[in-house]
Amino acid sequence: MNARHAAALSPVMTLKEVAEYLHIHQNTLYKLIRLSEIPSFNLGSDYRFMRDEIEEWIAEKQLPQERSN
Repeated sequence: MNARHAAALSPVMTLKEVAEYLHIHQNTLYKLIRLSEIPSFNLGSDYRFMRDEIEEWIAEKQLPQERSN
């Protein structure tokens, strides 16, 4: 298993991984963190994200759109 594949299976994601996963710029993700709009935690001076919390957050954000269709 290569390192990239192992990172894809990890329950903890880095800021860069989440930005790529959401297809947003890292600065946009920093803004969401500052506004407490996305679940995250600090690991030293770095931000980390739980994959299942990010997937749940995405699902919650999609619900209002699905109801209007």
